[in-house]
Amino acid sequence: MNLALMVPLTERTAVLIVMALLFTRVRAFRSILNQQATWREKALMVVIFSAISILGTYNGIWYQDAIANSRVIGTVVAGLLAGPWVGLMTGLIAGIHRYSLGGFTDLACAISTISEGLFAGLIYQFLRNRSKKIGWTTALFVGFLAEWLQMGIVLLIARPYADALALVQAISVPMSVVNSVGIAILIIIIDLAKKEEDRIGALQAQRTLQVADKTLSYLRQGLTYDSAQKVAEEILRTTRVAAVAITDTRSVLAHVGAGSSHHVVGEGITTKATREVLSTKEVKIAQTKEEIGCRETNCPLRYAILVPLMRRREVAGVLKLYQDRSRKLSAVDLELVRGLGNLISSQLELAELEKQSRLLADAEIRALHAQINPHFLFNALNTIVSFIRFRPEQARELLIHLGEYFRRNLHDSGGYVSLARELEHIEAYLAIERARFGDKLHVEYDIEDGVERFTVPGLILQPLVENAVKHGLLPKREGGTVVIRACRKEKQIVELTVADNGVGMEVDPSERAPDEKRAGRQLSGIGLANVKSRLQSIYGEPYGIVIESKSGSGTTCTIQLPIGVNVSAQSVHRR
Repeated sequence: MNLALMVPLTERTAVLIVMALLFTRVRAFRSILNQQATWREKALMVVIFSAISILGTYNGIWYQDAIANSRVIGTVVAGLLAGPWVGLMTGLIAGIHRYSLGGFTDLACAISTISEGLFAGLIYQFLRNRSKKIGWTTALFVGFLAEWLQMGIVLLIARPYADALALVQAISVPMSVVNSVGIAILIIIIDLAKKEEDRIGALQAQRTLQVADKTLSYLRQGLTYDSAQKVAEEILRTTRVAAVAITDTRSVLAHVGAGSSHHVVGEGITTKATREVLSTKEVKIAQTKEEIGCRETNCPLRYAILVPLMRRREVAGVLKLYQDRSRKLSAVDLELVRGLGNLISSQLELAELEKQSRLLADAEIRALHAQINPHFLFNALNTIVSFIRFRPEQARELLIHLGEYFRRNLHDSGGYVSLARELEHIEAYLAIERARFGDKLHVEYDIEDGVERFTVPGLILQPLVENAVKHGLLPKREGGTVVIRACRKEKQIVELTVADNGVGMEVDPSERAPDEKRAGRQLSGIGLANVKSRLQSIYGEPYGIVIESKSGSGTTCTIQLPIGVNVSAQSVHRR
């Protein structure tokens, strides 16, 4: 055993550890730590650790026509870090290099280097399958085993055997101690790098959530000047950057912070970096003022991270974080802007879907109105025509009622109105129907005080009243009464009821709700079907019309709605 080799071997190993420490700053290295590396990144890791192993060979000490070295550190750490394939390929490259240097142990050292990388990779696989972490003590133990594996291969292959035995006796202890400790130290450094990466990720996630919590509501309307300005201001408050900017594909939507004097909202895109991101759809990191490409010579912005904002796989704009001379953009800033870019892109997608949903719902509502309005119009015109010759003054009044009804109907089409206004719609309709039926038609109102202020979908009750008159009272010789009720059932529920004492109808049992024994959901006529469709389109599947009816005893239609926004009270006509 030659202990004199211990000190120079330790010095050379320290150089390798410093070199490996520098490599922990490489992004591919961090991806391996988080077990997210692609094959390209793993190939880069093979190159990195092969370089460390080759440097360990060159930095070794020639002794008895052999080399006392630290080559094992690169191959073993590669295997422990990234698995069998990375360890095997690293060992293969480092082994071929060692073989090219010659010496009576060249073949033995080449085979042992390959074996060490594969051995360490298999240890990684074994522990990973059992969800166990590779700590420094495991690395120390694997390093010892790998070195003694090398010594055994040297004794088996290297010739003359006497020289091989003398070499092993001299270098086995110094190399085993120094290299295994070096491997353990490198694993400690890697654990520290991983903890740093986790800390950066946690900080980035915290900041992203802070920004998200305050900006999600702004983006519901899409990427506009107002939403972009509010989002940029919130990002600037949350981060330590000099400026934040958001653009669409043509102009600057918002720029807050340094440089706002010439990065003017509403102007066209001025920086070369932004145009490049819009073209390539990829993240860009500008390290110099020239890479930013601002046309203003006195612009204080020196560094920038630019992330494309995507919508439907196309670029909708760019999010930019700038920094000035005071400090450079950090890894935390990079991860933050990536996260924010993904967040804003997701919100733009949701805003687009919400917009399409609203357009579809509006189209459906307008189609339903188009079906309901002619239904009432034809009945009204027929009634007025019958009055023109014999009762022209009453016909004139009915035309005024009809005109007023349609004026309001067109104004509120597809929107929301107060219950008071909806009752006025009904009164306009009933004025014509009273003219048709005379004393056969009676109407009663039972409206709880204050309920008339609540908003309801426009034209939601008139079809129910029309159905009661047409299908309930008209077939009955003596006519009857329609009762319109509105009351507050629960804290957030208003119940609207249209009941008649007409001929009634038989409710199809197959259309009853499972939890309703008396209430059916048979919808007679296109008006009621449209009302049901509208209610479910606006409020969801649980809402609709509940019908209770019995042949000869009348019909009751009930709607329950969640209470909306109060509007100013309007007078309710009760005749």
